[in-house]
Amino acid sequence: MADFQIRSMLEPDLLAYKALRDAMLAAHPEAFTSDAETEGRRDLASYRNRLAGGGATLFTLVALDDGRLVGALTCEREPRLKVRHMAHLVGMMVADSHRGRGIGRALLAAAIARLKALPDLAQVTLSVTAGNHAAIGLYESQGFVRYGCLPDAIRLADGRSLAKDLMRLRLD
Repeated sequence: MADFQIRSMLEPDLLAYKALRDAMLAAHPEAFTSDAETEGRRDLASYRNRLAGGGATLFTLVALDDGRLVGALTCEREPRLKVRHMAHLVGMMVADSHRGRGIGRALLAAAIARLKALPDLAQVTLSVTAGNHAAIGLYESQGFVRYGCLPDAIRLADGRSLAKDLMRLRLD
């Protein structure tokens, strides 16, 4: 078993969460729809909505290695009545220094377990940059299947246009 902890994000984690997020957005612009420059200017307080109960957010899970925040994953729920049976995983990230240690898999498995415990949720979706084979393989290993592809989903500053694969997991 790896020597890291997975738990819900708490208010004191927000500074470390923002630092990790800013670093990941800068280092991997192709992996996120948010951009580093805009998000870097965001106030720390704006991330409070990622805590449990913060609007559409069901929860944000964090991975800690010896108390240091090294990964995170947020789950949001559709607020509208007709689509409240769906949730969405967003913002999956693991620090480059901690990749390959099973942290992403542990975050994903913990999120799925929490979602399955909610009786009125039927499915969870996510989007992943097409061609990100490691991430796609991780999601498929947990039962996600591709249901579509959105071409030209991300336009990077260097002129590249990237597609996003759309994936879902049935919970019932």
